[in-house]
Amino acid sequence: MSNRVVNLLVPIISIFLGLLVGAIVMLLSGYDPIQGYIALWEGIFGDAYAIGETIRQISPYILAGLAVAFAFRTGLFNIGVEGQLIVGWFAAAYVGAAVELPKIIHLPLALLAAAAAGAIWGLIPGILKAKLHVHEVIVTIMMNYIALHVVNALIKAVSDGGYKTETIHKTASLRSEFLSNLTDFSTLHYGILVALAMVVVMWFILEKTKTGYELKSVGFNAHASQYAGMNVSKNIVLSMVISGVFAGLGGAMEALGTFGYMASRGGFTGIGFDGIAVALLGANTPLGVIFGASLFGSLKYGAGNMPNAAGVPVEIVSIVIALIIFFVASGYIIRVILSRMSKKKEAK
Repeated sequence: MSNRVVNLLVPIISIFLGLLVGAIVMLLSGYDPIQGYIALWEGIFGDAYAIGETIRQISPYILAGLAVAFAFRTGLFNIGVEGQLIVGWFAAAYVGAAVELPKIIHLPLALLAAAAAGAIWGLIPGILKAKLHVHEVIVTIMMNYIALHVVNALIKAVSDGGYKTETIHKTASLRSEFLSNLTDFSTLHYGILVALAMVVVMWFILEKTKTGYELKSVGFNAHASQYAGMNVSKNIVLSMVISGVFAGLGGAMEALGTFGYMASRGGFTGIGFDGIAVALLGANTPLGVIFGASLFGSLKYGAGNMPNAAGVPVEIVSIVIALIIFFVASGYIIRVILSRMSKKKEAK
């Protein structure tokens, strides 16, 4: 059995096992797993509105997954995607509301502001890692909390003591009347196109450019890369900056598409942390991130239908997601089992 087939089977088996064990958990908790999963399915694909909302939910997950996956592919663990997404959300919302320009200028400007904010928030741990060898996991975790409280303070400052920014102008909005009407007036917007475009951008950078080759090389072996004449410090910083760009754009999806503003938050959005699971499930590949984000976005939105339709609490879906992550993380065991099964077939 080839490595490509094994890489494809591991997440599929993990999803199946997660759903299976999730069904057992529901059964042991006194809920009907069949009704629960039917309600989940209907919450995702039940009608045009549900499909639109599901796709809308997927958009920021794709970008959060890309942010984590890009850092992983270059040898870094960016746990600060949540903070980078939050600052990107604020930057997009502020630029979208503070000025009014023609749409052809205003929308790209708001997206660039989100990307720049995420990049700056990724630059700091990148420099600390490259110059002072401070582990990026520690710095990015702390940067998440700094982002949350700094943005809350900024929201209060720009709104004269209020709890949310002004609503963005239509010229900066990703909202689409066409997509909304097509999906029975859902909040589906053009953000999904931005997210898919960034999938292509990540693939192109990593697979088709000299910079991408150097980034991956430094990730595999920094000492060998330095011996070959590559600037290791520069590539570490660049990797975190590009990862931050993806995360910041994830925040723009919420600012310019879903909500149209940003309100003070008492806690994290969770999207950035879920991006770790999305990247893990997608094997840190651009195409895999699409599938991972589709699964997580669908489960997150569809879970809202379970309490009303089947009486199953939404926490059950969190358990299912956790189980899927557990089985993906246990991929080595699944690989060993598949390898032994393949050898037995060849022996026969």
